[in-house]
Amino acid sequence: MVTMTAGQRRSAEQAAYDAFLATCPAREVLGVISDKWTGLVVVALLPGPRRYSELRREIAGVSQKMLTQTLRSLERDGMVTRTVTAGVPVRVDYELTPLGERLGGVLRAVKAFAEANIAEITAARAAYDARADD
Repeated sequence: MVTMTAGQRRSAEQAAYDAFLATCPAREVLGVISDKWTGLVVVALLPGPRRYSELRREIAGVSQKMLTQTLRSLERDGMVTRTVTAGVPVRVDYELTPLGERLGGVLRAVKAFAEANIAEITAARAAYDARADD
């Protein structure tokens, strides 16, 4: 048996999680976090716990099915917790976990980038499309 130093073990672990490799499980995570609904849900939860109906009102255009799927996926990946409080009606709150909060910081920056640069991106698209039509 070959003995590895701690540094060698870390290097081997990092090599195993290279998203450029087809077999890397991080690709699945990238797929989840790059979804537009995931980004919007996570950023909407940054201020604190929210009820399903609050999320649905804030995120215009999200269907009930997509919001439910997104929340379940985030809960499965450990990004969101779901808390059910007994009552009439039953209250269900969603909240980011520490892992979800770390992701939220990144996604908030992506959202800010999109909002700050949409005019330039729209102009680039129009210029590209005009060249493609020639």
